[in-house]
Amino acid sequence: MPSSSPNPVEKFDSSRANEYARQSRIALAGYDACHDLAACMLAAKLGPSCPAKVLVVGAGGTAQEIIAMAALEPGWRFTAVDPSAPMLEAATQQLQASQLLHRTEVHLGHVDDLPAAPSFDAATLIGVLHHLNGDEPKRQILRAIQARLKPGAPLVVAGNHYAYASQPLLLQAWGQRWRQQGASAEEVQAKLGKILQGADPPHSEAAVQALLHDAGFGQATRFFSSLFWGAWMACRR
Repeated sequence: MPSSSPNPVEKFDSSRANEYARQSRIALAGYDACHDLAACMLAAKLGPSCPAKVLVVGAGGTAQEIIAMAALEPGWRFTAVDPSAPMLEAATQQLQASQLLHRTEVHLGHVDDLPAAPSFDAATLIGVLHHLNGDEPKRQILRAIQARLKPGAPLVVAGNHYAYASQPLLLQAWGQRWRQQGASAEEVQAKLGKILQGADPPHSEAAVQALLHDAGFGQATRFFSSLFWGAWMACRR
């Protein structure tokens, strides 16, 4: 079900930015593993120890994509883009703490604000698509990324897929995940209600593949799964 908010950036205010690191690791079992594997997939495609410029879209919050990639590949440099000022500030603080800010250009805004030139060797879009309402905004951001990638460059896309209400067992398991982490029955019900109202994920893996195809990417390879969450790598055609 699409979010009632016309602007998904509004959801990522200061209060959400402050709780994001903890909340995201509960909501996504395997949060750090997904980011670690994303780095491994990109390194496998580009070649180990090969210098690269990586575009990180929706970098706000933990900056975990950059932290994982930087640890694996010291020769990579990053351009981090996010439209939420509080989320980008939280990411900047993480990059400073990890001594990675000197390897990262930080941009408050959207992918379309960057020069429209194929200058990046790889890109990531993690935890973003399901916050965009409708297919066309999803295609638009993927096309904007595609236009800034070199031919054949890989993109990692990760996020929720399936219409939440269509998978009641997964939804209940997601609620149990919160209970496992100490949430009360009332808190679990509140979170279940919030997820049903708060995002618009692609409704299947085939829908993710179709969005990527429409945006100019080849067949995607899935490398991670956790309840509603999936992660794929595809290359610019």
